[in-house]
Amino acid sequence: MHRLAVVVTMLALASLRVGDASTVALESAAATTAGQLLVALEDLRDPRFFHTVIYMVKHDADGAMGLVVNRPLGDIPAVDVLARFGLDDEQARGTIRLHYGGPVEPGRGFVLHTSDHMAAGSQIVAGDIAFTGSPEMLKLIARGAGPRRSLLILGYAGWAPGQLEAEIQRGSWATVTSDATLLFTDEPDRTWERALARRQLRI
Repeated sequence: MHRLAVVVTMLALASLRVGDASTVALESAAATTAGQLLVALEDLRDPRFFHTVIYMVKHDADGAMGLVVNRPLGDIPAVDVLARFGLDDEQARGTIRLHYGGPVEPGRGFVLHTSDHMAAGSQIVAGDIAFTGSPEMLKLIARGAGPRRSLLILGYAGWAPGQLEAEIQRGSWATVTSDATLLFTDEPDRTWERALARRQLRI
């Protein structure tokens, strides 16, 4: 695993990838994938997304943003994770697993977590799932006092307006329902298979 410098800031989403499908408009709010899982289908051979499962945190007329949830990078001592964020906490203990979240801005960090414990800057996405980039949240997790379940994710996947819709129409992605059990599983190597099983075939 190559070394990644992580910056814990929650900045406004910017610089989404622009594609040929940018003229395709989001038809209605009902078409949003936010709060759902985007599952890469077999036709999607891009190694950055092959067999990935992406939790969608944003999808509207301005574009879409999601976090890959099934590509763990490795377990790192909590004190070292804090140090990478420029933080220090004497109560930090154990290890924290880092995850690849997508090819856009791999130096940015996000925490995807259950909403039983919120911090400054935490945002509910759907149901009991939230995400944040707050240093406070990272310290809580390092102390073992954070949300019930969480993922520390580096980078994200981004789409320009209409781009994701076009990719779904081409058969690159399927959308399925999401829940905490699938998001925070201890068997991420099986997440793609389990998410794909939720797919509803349309005739």
